[in-house]
Amino acid sequence: MIRDEIVKRLYEMRDEKYAAMQERIIPGIPPECIIGVRTPELRAFAKELVRTRGGEVREGFLRVLPHVFFDENQLHAFIISLDRDHDRCVADVKAFLPFVDNWATCDQLSPAVFGKAPERLLPHVREWLDSGRTYTIRFAIGVLMQHFLGERFRTEYADTVAAVRSDEYYVNMMAAWYFATALAKQYDAVIPYFEEKRLDVRVHGKAIQKAIESRRISPEQKEYLRTLRTGPQ
Repeated sequence: MIRDEIVKRLYEMRDEKYAAMQERIIPGIPPECIIGVRTPELRAFAKELVRTRGGEVREGFLRVLPHVFFDENQLHAFIISLDRDHDRCVADVKAFLPFVDNWATCDQLSPAVFGKAPERLLPHVREWLDSGRTYTIRFAIGVLMQHFLGERFRTEYADTVAAVRSDEYYVNMMAAWYFATALAKQYDAVIPYFEEKRLDVRVHGKAIQKAIESRRISPEQKEYLRTLRTGPQ
């Protein structure tokens, strides 16, 4: 089976020091499920598999879920991200998202093909936001941040993110990242969300912190944002 071959290759690329570091920064993954393959090697391996054994990889790896190892999930995300067929890629993302169980895999899942027609993603984004799954929601907010904060920006998208309420740290941090980025790209449109306190208090505070740390926010804007902080200064 190609899955067995893939795992064997992953172990051949193992870096134990890197595995130990991943154990520290990616909570919730049992240490025995982290092989420890560095990201550049995983990306290169994904390209090799797509180029040389594409069909076999789809049938014998992408469709064999759940995976055992974190590194398999990372590889899975990189393989999907290389797909040039929009509809097939969306289907693969939908099949994979329920099995994404950490922030790293979630954030590595970034198909280039989505950038060609992002508007086709909007119905799926709503579905993902309503999923109730931490990393599916995080992924949906990431899609809106990546593809809809430039010329495609509309306040209704910011409203959608602002409406998200969650006790999950990794959902709230992505929402904060979204609004910090929005302040850099669409300051006038999103500053009212802070002035009128429309955000979850955790998102509000972390977004301001991230914006103040950003080089894309002017000194004058940063000074004003400091006045909008909540709680102890």
